[in-house]
Amino acid sequence: MKNGVIFFSFIIALTSCNSTNIQIKERISNADSVAINYFKGDGTMDTVIAVKIVSDKKILEQLTHLIAASSTEANAKCGYDGSLHFFKKDMVVQDINFRMNDVSCMYFSFIQKGQRGATVLLPEAKNLLISIRNNAVLTVR
Repeated sequence: MKNGVIFFSFIIALTSCNSTNIQIKERISNADSVAINYFKGDGTMDTVIAVKIVSDKKILEQLTHLIAASSTEANAKCGYDGSLHFFKKDMVVQDINFRMNDVSCMYFSFIQKGQRGATVLLPEAKNLLISIRNNAVLTVR
């Protein structure tokens, strides 16, 4: 009986994490552009140092894939290094904050169905965000 409860709890945990990834992926996968605000990089949101608009479908697909990669818990005390605003026909479909300049706090954070969600910001995602900021976009696989 005890093993059954543990197994059932494990299945629910896996399903809920995967659900977050699927939901965010569905929400942003049809976007036709993304506006990326880069903050000064110390976790504070008080200074925007660059804004980039991306409408290249391949880059949007890469971002979508990387954002939906793996669920995690966000720590609001970590702050943010930037924000992504996904658009479809000139309407915002999803806002996502990100933290990439602190190895212990690398994640994407967003509100989904009234709940805060977060996914891991992988090194590939950091490299892509930096290359977009520097106008030297690389293809990430």
